[in-house]
Amino acid sequence: MLTDLQKKTLLRLARQTIEEELGQRATDPVTEEELDDPELRQHRGVFVTLNLEGMLRGCIGSLLGLEPLIAGVRRHAVNAALRDNRFPLLTVDELAEVVIEISVLTPPQNLEYTDSIDLVSRLRPGIDGVILKIPGGAGATFLPQVWEQLPDPETFLRHLSLKAGLPADNWQYGDLTVQTYQAYHFDEQLL
Repeated sequence: MLTDLQKKTLLRLARQTIEEELGQRATDPVTEEELDDPELRQHRGVFVTLNLEGMLRGCIGSLLGLEPLIAGVRRHAVNAALRDNRFPLLTVDELAEVVIEISVLTPPQNLEYTDSIDLVSRLRPGIDGVILKIPGGAGATFLPQVWEQLPDPETFLRHLSLKAGLPADNWQYGDLTVQTYQAYHFDEQLL
Protein backbone atom coordinates (compact mmCIF):
# COMPACT_ATOMS: atom_id res chain seq x y z
CA MET A 1 0.00 0.00 0.00
CA LEU A 2 1.37 3.40 -0.96
CA THR A 3 1.52 6.30 1.46
CA ASP A 4 -0.12 9.64 0.60
CA LEU A 5 3.35 11.07 -0.04
CA GLN A 6 4.20 8.26 -2.48
CA LYS A 7 0.87 8.72 -4.28
CA LYS A 8 1.47 12.47 -4.59
CA THR A 9 4.97 11.83 -5.91
CA LEU A 10 3.66 9.49 -8.62
CA LEU A 11 0.93 11.94 -9.63
CA ARG A 12 3.43 14.81 -9.81
CA LEU A 13 5.77 12.59 -11.84
CA ALA A 14 2.99 11.78 -14.33
CA ARG A 15 2.08 15.46 -14.76
CA GLN A 16 5.73 16.52 -15.01
CA THR A 17 6.40 13.89 -17.67
CA ILE A 18 3.46 15.05 -19.80
CA GLU A 19 4.39 18.72 -19.33
CA GLU A 20 7.95 18.06 -20.48
CA GLU A 21 6.77 15.94 -23.42
CA LEU A 22 4.57 18.86 -24.52
CA GLY A 23 7.54 21.22 -24.31
CA GLN A 24 6.42 22.87 -21.09
CA ARG A 25 8.29 23.57 -17.90
CA ALA A 26 7.34 21.29 -15.01
CA THR A 27 5.03 23.12 -12.59
CA ASP A 28 5.96 20.95 -9.59
CA PRO A 29 9.02 18.87 -10.49
CA VAL A 30 9.83 15.67 -8.66
CA THR A 31 13.35 15.36 -7.28
CA GLU A 32 15.60 12.33 -7.65
CA GLU A 33 15.56 12.02 -3.86
CA GLU A 34 11.78 11.64 -3.92
CA LEU A 35 12.07 8.92 -6.55
CA ASP A 36 14.75 7.08 -4.57
CA ASP A 37 12.10 5.09 -2.73
CA PRO A 38 12.18 1.27 -2.84
CA GLU A 39 8.36 1.12 -2.94
CA LEU A 40 8.29 3.24 -6.12
CA ARG A 41 10.88 0.96 -7.74
CA GLN A 42 8.83 -2.21 -7.34
CA HIS A 43 7.68 -3.87 -10.54
CA ARG A 44 3.89 -3.43 -10.66
CA GLY A 45 1.24 -3.26 -13.34
CA VAL A 46 0.08 0.34 -13.68
CA PHE A 47 -2.36 2.41 -15.71
CA VAL A 48 -2.43 6.18 -16.13
CA THR A 49 -5.86 7.65 -16.86
CA LEU A 50 -6.57 11.21 -17.94
CA ASN A 51 -10.01 12.70 -17.29
CA LEU A 52 -11.21 16.01 -18.68
CA GLU A 53 -14.44 17.51 -17.36
CA GLY A 54 -15.39 14.14 -15.91
CA MET A 55 -14.90 12.30 -19.22
CA LEU A 56 -12.17 9.88 -20.22
CA ARG A 57 -9.44 11.66 -22.23
CA GLY A 58 -6.84 8.87 -22.34
CA CYS A 59 -5.92 5.66 -20.56
CA ILE A 60 -2.90 3.46 -21.19
CA GLY A 61 -1.11 0.97 -19.00
CA SER A 62 0.35 -2.44 -18.46
CA LEU A 63 -1.33 -5.33 -16.67
CA LEU A 64 1.96 -6.87 -15.65
CA GLY A 65 4.79 -5.39 -13.62
CA LEU A 66 7.42 -5.50 -16.34
CA GLU A 67 9.25 -2.39 -15.15
CA PRO A 68 9.62 -0.29 -12.00
CA LEU A 69 6.52 1.65 -11.03
CA ILE A 70 8.11 5.04 -11.73
CA ALA A 71 9.17 3.95 -15.23
CA GLY A 72 5.66 2.66 -15.94
CA VAL A 73 4.07 5.89 -14.72
CA ARG A 74 6.35 7.95 -16.97
CA ARG A 75 5.77 5.80 -20.05
CA HIS A 76 2.04 5.41 -19.63
CA ALA A 77 1.48 9.09 -18.80
CA VAL A 78 2.99 10.07 -22.17
CA ASN A 79 1.12 7.30 -23.96
CA ALA A 80 -2.23 8.26 -22.38
CA ALA A 81 -1.68 11.89 -23.43
CA LEU A 82 -0.27 11.36 -26.91
CA ARG A 83 -0.73 7.76 -28.07
CA ASP A 84 -4.22 6.64 -27.07
CA ASN A 85 -5.66 6.21 -30.56
CA ARG A 86 -9.21 6.78 -29.30
CA PHE A 87 -8.42 10.47 -28.77
CA PRO A 88 -6.57 13.33 -30.47
CA LEU A 89 -3.24 14.40 -28.98
CA LEU A 90 -3.60 16.18 -25.66
CA THR A 91 -3.00 19.92 -25.95
CA VAL A 92 -1.20 22.21 -23.51
CA ASP A 93 -4.51 23.98 -22.80
CA GLU A 94 -6.21 20.67 -21.99
CA LEU A 95 -3.36 19.60 -19.72
CA ALA A 96 -4.15 22.48 -17.37
CA GLU A 97 -7.68 21.04 -16.93
CA VAL A 98 -6.88 17.31 -16.96
CA VAL A 99 -7.18 15.25 -13.77
CA ILE A 100 -4.59 12.47 -13.67
CA GLU A 101 -5.45 9.14 -12.08
CA ILE A 102 -3.05 6.27 -11.43
CA SER A 103 -4.07 2.67 -10.87
CA VAL A 104 -1.52 0.28 -9.36
CA LEU A 105 -2.54 -3.32 -10.04
CA THR A 106 -2.27 -6.64 -8.32
CA PRO A 107 -1.05 -9.51 -10.52
CA PRO A 108 -3.88 -10.97 -12.67
CA GLN A 109 -5.29 -14.33 -11.56
CA ASN A 110 -7.18 -16.84 -13.71
CA LEU A 111 -10.87 -16.97 -12.91
CA GLU A 112 -12.23 -20.50 -13.13
CA TYR A 113 -15.87 -20.80 -14.14
CA THR A 114 -18.13 -23.40 -15.75
CA ASP A 115 -20.51 -21.32 -17.90
CA SER A 116 -21.70 -17.76 -18.43
CA ILE A 117 -24.03 -17.86 -15.42
CA ASP A 118 -21.17 -19.03 -13.20
CA LEU A 119 -18.88 -16.36 -14.67
CA VAL A 120 -21.35 -13.58 -13.81
CA SER A 121 -21.75 -14.94 -10.28
CA ARG A 122 -17.98 -14.96 -9.66
CA LEU A 123 -17.32 -11.36 -10.70
CA ARG A 124 -17.10 -8.78 -7.93
CA PRO A 125 -18.44 -5.46 -9.29
CA GLY A 126 -16.45 -2.49 -8.09
CA ILE A 127 -13.61 -4.73 -6.88
CA ASP A 128 -12.34 -6.75 -9.84
CA GLY A 129 -10.71 -5.53 -12.98
CA VAL A 130 -11.44 -8.05 -15.72
CA ILE A 131 -9.35 -9.32 -18.62
CA LEU A 132 -11.02 -11.26 -21.46
CA LYS A 133 -8.79 -13.13 -23.91
CA ILE A 134 -9.50 -15.50 -26.75
CA PRO A 135 -6.94 -18.14 -27.73
CA GLY A 136 -4.31 -16.76 -30.07
CA GLY A 137 -5.22 -13.14 -30.01
CA ALA A 138 -7.83 -10.60 -29.12
CA GLY A 139 -8.18 -9.43 -25.57
CA ALA A 140 -9.18 -6.42 -23.54
CA THR A 141 -9.47 -5.22 -19.97
CA PHE A 142 -11.59 -2.90 -17.91
CA LEU A 143 -10.17 -1.46 -14.70
CA PRO A 144 -12.33 -1.91 -11.58
CA GLN A 145 -13.38 1.76 -11.85
CA VAL A 146 -15.35 0.94 -15.04
CA TRP A 147 -17.97 -0.76 -12.85
CA GLU A 148 -19.08 2.77 -11.89
CA GLN A 149 -20.32 3.31 -15.48
CA LEU A 150 -21.31 -0.33 -16.16
CA PRO A 151 -22.55 -1.79 -12.84
CA ASP A 152 -24.46 -4.72 -14.36
CA PRO A 153 -22.07 -7.69 -14.90
CA GLU A 154 -23.69 -8.78 -18.17
CA THR A 155 -23.53 -5.26 -19.61
CA PHE A 156 -19.95 -4.95 -18.34
CA LEU A 157 -18.99 -8.19 -20.14
CA ARG A 158 -20.80 -7.17 -23.36
CA HIS A 159 -18.86 -3.90 -23.48
CA LEU A 160 -15.61 -5.66 -22.66
CA SER A 161 -16.22 -8.15 -25.50
CA LEU A 162 -16.79 -5.25 -27.90
CA LYS A 163 -13.61 -3.55 -26.68
CA ALA A 164 -11.73 -6.77 -27.52
CA GLY A 165 -13.14 -6.63 -31.05
CA LEU A 166 -15.46 -9.57 -30.41
CA PRO A 167 -19.23 -9.89 -30.80
CA ALA A 168 -21.02 -8.45 -27.76
CA ASP A 169 -22.34 -11.84 -26.67
CA ASN A 170 -19.04 -13.68 -27.14
CA TRP A 171 -18.50 -13.80 -23.37
CA GLN A 172 -21.53 -16.13 -23.09
CA TYR A 173 -20.33 -18.85 -25.42
CA GLY A 174 -16.81 -18.07 -26.56
CA ASP A 175 -13.67 -19.99 -25.74
CA LEU A 176 -12.33 -17.36 -23.36
CA THR A 177 -9.75 -16.98 -20.68
CA VAL A 178 -10.94 -14.65 -17.95
CA GLN A 179 -8.59 -13.12 -15.41
CA THR A 180 -9.26 -10.71 -12.58
CA TYR A 181 -7.09 -8.28 -10.67
CA GLN A 182 -7.59 -5.45 -8.22
CA ALA A 183 -6.40 -1.87 -8.54
CA TYR A 184 -5.35 0.62 -5.94
CA HIS A 185 -6.25 3.92 -7.63
CA PHE A 186 -5.86 7.55 -6.70
CA ASP A 187 -6.11 10.86 -8.51
CA GLU A 188 -5.13 14.49 -8.17
CA GLN A 189 -8.56 15.51 -6.87
CA LEU A 190 -8.42 13.11 -3.94
CA LEU A 191 -5.01 14.15 -2.66
